[in-house]
Amino acid sequence: MGKRIGLIDEIRGFTYIAMIIYHAYYDIVFVYGHALPDIVNTVMRFIQPLIAGTFIVIAGISSNFSSNNFKRGTLYFFCGMLLTFATAVAMPSELIVFGILHFMGFAAMIYGFIGKFTERIPSIIGIVLFSLLFAATLNVPLGYIGINGLFSAPLPSFLYGHYWLFPLGFTSSAFYSSDYFPLIPNLFLFLAGASLGVYLKSGRAPKGIYPNRFKAMSFIGRHGIWIYLLHQPVIILVLDIIFKLTGQGTVFL
Repeated sequence: MGKRIGLIDEIRGFTYIAMIIYHAYYDIVFVYGHALPDIVNTVMRFIQPLIAGTFIVIAGISSNFSSNNFKRGTLYFFCGMLLTFATAVAMPSELIVFGILHFMGFAAMIYGFIGKFTERIPSIIGIVLFSLLFAATLNVPLGYIGINGLFSAPLPSFLYGHYWLFPLGFTSSAFYSSDYFPLIPNLFLFLAGASLGVYLKSGRAPKGIYPNRFKAMSFIGRHGIWIYLLHQPVIILVLDIIFKLTGQGTVFL
């Protein structure tokens, strides 16, 4: 089995394109303050968690094909810290303290330590188990655990009184991050993806998912980290030029 799966690269590439569209929408509405039709807002609120969830699942899948998850995680976290520095300097109102790159860095490093144990769990059991844990802990940042409509239980308030617990999902009133993906619940979604990756790596999945069929989309998927780091400055620059030319408010020009 090779190091890459064609369909996964293609899905990742499509997701990066969707992310660029979403961030352009976010910048227009929340950075520049321009209203868009309600239908656009509704669609974007729906697709945002799908985009993020897809990235996390694919990161989990990819952990099975990495030769060094600790090194991979360190790279993700370093890129996340670059975004923290960039937003702190250029756009403090959009400061990213613990975004998706920070999370994926931690998750990959954690998997580097526990992967040899979780890989022993049968794939279907791992997918179901970690998916249920993700659903049960989805509202930890809001102060409780449980699955909506089934059960819920409040968590101790003291967990949310310490600023530096934010990586785990316990946030104090002083914490703010415009992009926030804590380890709880997102690590469980990552591990569900990792369990799926065990199955895909085994070669037992349908053969049609392994070859590349859409090379351009696959190329985007394989070089996504650079797209993630560079797309927001490019979007802001383009929007600034457009709004400058049309006589509207800009951020930098």
